[in-house]
Order: sequence, then structure tokens, then C-alpha cells
Amino acid sequence: MCDKTFPPVCGSLQGILENELQARIDQIFNQLERLEILASKEPPNRRQNAKLRVDQLKYDVQHLQTALRNFQHRRYAREAQEREREELLSRSFTTNGTHKKMLDVANMLGLSNTVMRFIEKRASQDKFIMMAGMLATCVVMFLVVKYLS
Repeated sequence: MCDKTFPPVCGSLQGILENELQARIDQIFNQLERLEILASKEPPNRRQNAKLRVDQLKYDVQHLQTALRNFQHRRYAREAQEREREELLSRSFTTNGTHKKMLDVANMLGLSNTVMRFIEKRASQDKFIMMAGMLATCVVMFLVVKYLS
């Protein structure tokens, strides 16, 4: 297992091992091709058995190849998740950007602090009016369903 204090060393070691495994699998495939040629040159009574063994070896090596690819895919996905997690944790979040922009525009236009307070108060009143309207609508809908059904 990798030591978390040295992730670049660990990653490169894993990469080297994976490349070495891939090279060995490729060598095995090359050897299997030679074996297949040699199996076709066997006497007829042994040829079928030899081809069957070569095919079984090919099947096994293909499974090893698939397992290596799955392992690499899982490792790449895990590394991407770790990068994204680190990016999220290192990101600094700011307060409401829209509110700040509104204040900047108001200052640029020369609006006074009193006008800004009125605007903020109106925004909170609008929220209250919206909630009351939603509640009234729900009550009316309930009464319509209850008395007209």
C-alpha cells in the first residue's frame, strides 16, 4: 500500500508496476502467437489438444488484461475524486456576490445609505408578501377541493 506522505512517489511506482505488467502481458500474447503456430504443426492426433490448451491460455491472459484495465480505471477514478476533493476543500467561498455587486453599483451611482436600507427592507417585505400569498393560495385551493368535490 502507498504511504500518504509521498503520493507522487507512490503514483509513479504504481505506474511503473502497471507498465511492467502490461509489457509482460504483451510478451505473453506474443509467445501465445508462436505457440499457436507451433500447435498447428503438431501431428493431427495431438493438434486439437494443443490448440485447446493455447486457446485456454489466451482466454486466461485476456482476463488478466481486463483485470489490469479495471484496476487502472478504478485508480484513475479514485485519483480524480481525490483531486476534486482537494480542490473543493482549498476553494475559498465568499459571501453573497450579488449583494456586494449591488452595493458597488449603488455606490457608483451615488445612492445614499438610507436608500440602500429602504431597498434591503423592501426585499425582506417582498419575501414576507410572497410567503403570505403562497399560504393564501394553498388555503383557497384546499377550500375549493373540500367544498366543490
